[in-house]
Amino acid sequence: MAVGASAGFLGLALALGSGLSATAFAAEPATFSGIVLGVGADESQRIVTWYSSADTAQKIQLAPTASVANGEFPPDAVTLDAVGAANTSTTGFNRHATITNLRENTAYSYRVGGEGNWSPAYAFKTQDFEGNYDFLFFGDPQIGSSGDRLKDQAGWEETLKVATGANPDAELLVSGGDHVESANDEGQWTSFMAPDQLRQYPLVATIGNHDVGGKSYEQHHFTPNTDRSTQYYNGDPATRSGGDYWFVYKDVLFIDLNSNSYANPTNGSLGGDAAHVAYVTDVINKHGAEAKWKVLVYHHSIYSPASHADDGDNVQRRKDFTTTFSDLGVDLVLQGHDHSYSRSYSIKNGEKENPAEQPGAAEVFPGPGGVIYVTANSASGSKYYDISKPKPEEAGKPHGNGPDPLDPDKYWYNSVENQEHVRSYVKVQVKADKLVLENLRSGTCAAPNAAVEKGLSCVNTPEGQPVGSIVDKVTVHPYHGNGQDIQVNVPSAAPGEFGWTIDGYNGLVDLGTASEHNGEFFEAAGKINPILVSDSRRSLAPWSISASVGDFADGDRTLSSTYLGWTPYLLDAGAGAEAGAPVLSAYDDQGKGLSVASGLAAAAQGHPRGGAKLGADLDLKFPTEVEKGSYRATLTITALSS
Repeated sequence: MAVGASAGFLGLALALGSGLSATAFAAEPATFSGIVLGVGADESQRIVTWYSSADTAQKIQLAPTASVANGEFPPDAVTLDAVGAANTSTTGFNRHATITNLRENTAYSYRVGGEGNWSPAYAFKTQDFEGNYDFLFFGDPQIGSSGDRLKDQAGWEETLKVATGANPDAELLVSGGDHVESANDEGQWTSFMAPDQLRQYPLVATIGNHDVGGKSYEQHHFTPNTDRSTQYYNGDPATRSGGDYWFVYKDVLFIDLNSNSYANPTNGSLGGDAAHVAYVTDVINKHGAEAKWKVLVYHHSIYSPASHADDGDNVQRRKDFTTTFSDLGVDLVLQGHDHSYSRSYSIKNGEKENPAEQPGAAEVFPGPGGVIYVTANSASGSKYYDISKPKPEEAGKPHGNGPDPLDPDKYWYNSVENQEHVRSYVKVQVKADKLVLENLRSGTCAAPNAAVEKGLSCVNTPEGQPVGSIVDKVTVHPYHGNGQDIQVNVPSAAPGEFGWTIDGYNGLVDLGTASEHNGEFFEAAGKINPILVSDSRRSLAPWSISASVGDFADGDRTLSSTYLGWTPYLLDAGAGAEAGAPVLSAYDDQGKGLSVASGLAAAAQGHPRGGAKLGADLDLKFPTEVEKGSYRATLTITALSS
């Protein structure tokens, strides 16, 4: 007689959301396009959005990249059902799904579709969920605005390549809006989404005035915590994109506004800028304490250096926004729209906070209510606006465009203004006690630079101002008043693991040849291969190891497993292990023996960390009527823990 012991690995599954059920797929195949990795509600989430050619049930499949071999996802890859609808701006359908419960410092692979019809796989990596990090801010790609979509695409692709190549561990790509020239031109959207970086780094999408005239923006970008109430739209929400949203990423509360909706209703109802002010106030009151920094993002720059500085809507926003932003403790406002770069002085309640702050200061110390406003230049080179001249007649007017007394060629509110007709982006380093902002060149006068290729002059000197060189850099220090803030970083303790394995070689447990006892029964005995249990978890959760045996078989002959019993014991005590109770052979007590799961060992909640070695003596006792043969069975071991 012999019994074989089989061992497997305990699989610990991670739930990444609520939609884990399998979905039946229609036979019609679908093609997938426009896949974008978007930001989620926090650092442990991502939202993936895509287009589909067919209205089939679809999902995301996700697995740690280390477990994906030769493009094949493992059997335990998580699947998440997608939702969506028919496109209104073009043919086809849109889908999105939210990935949750991501682990920090982990590389993941994902694909969209369904069984037998998947998209290519893409990968992203999470970083530490606490501490310093960098994000990259991009102004107005506005693909198509040069009149040559593919040249604009080439510049956009090159900027993302340069920016992520220089900052591979950047954690967010933040948009300033105007992704395309024409809101419903899907060719332009295809060019905007061509860079693979948009599938590798989470994008914080912002709606610009060129994106708002149709539903394509919303169909391509599903954003977290979004309020799509009518007041956050410009025009009919049934045909235009809009909405305000927020999320917390590490130590930053981001609030993203649809600045296309700005006109306050004449009847006094909540709408336009008043609605945005109420939204920002509500979000900061509820979630401001969750972060160290507050960053706003919207398209229409209210302190920009070029022609849009004179727009009536931007002048109005200087009145509507600035005092609230100061009162709420906003630290940084990121904007686009004017296709040129500027960095403001510290602005409080719509005025320069410190008249002595010098132009181009490398370090700024805003007092309470001081806010830094940044306008980003073109990230694609599709269109640039030249710096405009201040208006002497508006000198001293807080909401006007008068000159800076310290530098009369600039507007009073800007510390730095720049336009070289080269592509650039803004890098923001979020640190424990400062923000470091850098405007960096992602191109020179050379192609890809569509506006320059079409005849616009260029003042950049590649020798002295190469790709990657700094246009502007400033360190922003927070206000601490008369006190001293004290901080301590608590490292993430290893969560620990629970598992088991066979001690040494998992050989056949040979019970030898059964002995006959007075012609009444046969009996055989042996020992299981010892099992090692290890538990290093901080939770000190209870655990148990049990086993059961299927019937013994030799060809078509069988021997019931009810006749196998055991006596568990501890070879090495540890991890709170206590041996299970003996189980008798059914020959002795008419029970079920090991045909049902029986405990080998267990530990209670609160047990000490450590390891144990488990053993058991086997006792097989059965009637003499069993036919001659060499019978085998399999011992199935199960581990349970909360």
